[in-house]
Amino acid sequence: QVQLVESGGGLVQTGGSLRLSCAASGSVFGINPMGWYRQAPGKQRDLVAVVTSGGSTIYADSVKGRFTISRDNAKNTVYLQMNSLKPEDTAVYYCNIRMKYDYWGRGTQVTVSS
Repeated sequence: QVQLVESGGGLVQTGGSLRLSCAASGSVFGINPMGWYRQAPGKQRDLVAVVTSGGSTIYADSVKGRFTISRDNAKNTVYLQMNSLKPEDTAVYYCNIRMKYDYWGRGTQVTVSS
């Protein structure tokens, strides 16, 4: 079993910043791709950013230049630094780790007020 615990969400004004963290624990072996997805009300869950096993990063076009994903392999933790936040970034943000199966956190709410 793998558990993912997210933290760092909250309410922020347009143009503000937040930093999300996600710690993986349990049966985590090796360095695995980890990422962040988000789901706004009435919409599907979409990729925000992923960091691969080799450390490469992939971003959704909508967050390029504003968000930065990073990881601490020793802690099995992934971070998402979100700057210049916009109201359209409002969503529940989910952490993911890809092993033999995909594992998901319970999500953390990010709300950006205009």
